[in-house]
Amino acid sequence: MEDKPILYSYWRSSCSWRVRIALQIAGIEVEQKAVHLVKDGGEQLKPDYSDKNPMQQVPTFVTKGTRITQSMAIMEYIHDIKPDANLLPRDPLTKAKVRMICEIINSGIQPIQNLCVMKMYSQLQEAKMAWSKYWIDKGFVALEKELKNTAGTRCVGDQVSLADCCLVPQVYNAQRFSVDMTKFPTISRIHGSLEQLPQFQAAHPSKQPDCPE
Repeated sequence: MEDKPILYSYWRSSCSWRVRIALQIAGIEVEQKAVHLVKDGGEQLKPDYSDKNPMQQVPTFVTKGTRITQSMAIMEYIHDIKPDANLLPRDPLTKAKVRMICEIINSGIQPIQNLCVMKMYSQLQEAKMAWSKYWIDKGFVALEKELKNTAGTRCVGDQVSLADCCLVPQVYNAQRFSVDMTKFPTISRIHGSLEQLPQFQAAHPSKQPDCPE
């Protein structure tokens, strides 16, 4: 019997979270191994984990003796091995729209408010909060405009896709950094409906084994 894949994750990491959602939708069971991003200066910086992920980030996905890093690469692999989950549409243009929404979040918003970026920007908590709020708000202005053109009940049409996996953790971060979500009714509407789905609930940080009590 083949061993379960391993997901190196952190309960509040948005990149880990989006992968957990994709795994839930695809029905893939994994063994989770926690990598605490703050404890002892950050377990991701220790040599043992750095060997697994040279970028010293989470998540890292291990399957069939092979490591995959970067959340988008992991999620596209999940799609490829479980195509019936429909995480990426078959139609090329619709697929491109899903990838567009993913990359607005994955490349244009999330990295600028990442933990390591905030640390380099300032050691002052108030300054870090303001920095993150500014960049999420700015990114959401663009994302709201795009979603008005692509969304049905989900980010792109009415089918849950990788775009929705990316959206939910980013809204959590927006709320965490006190972004005024009333400015973004389309984002809020989609997020509210996704939160009701059992796969999204199971992937929530509060349900993870390393979540503090």
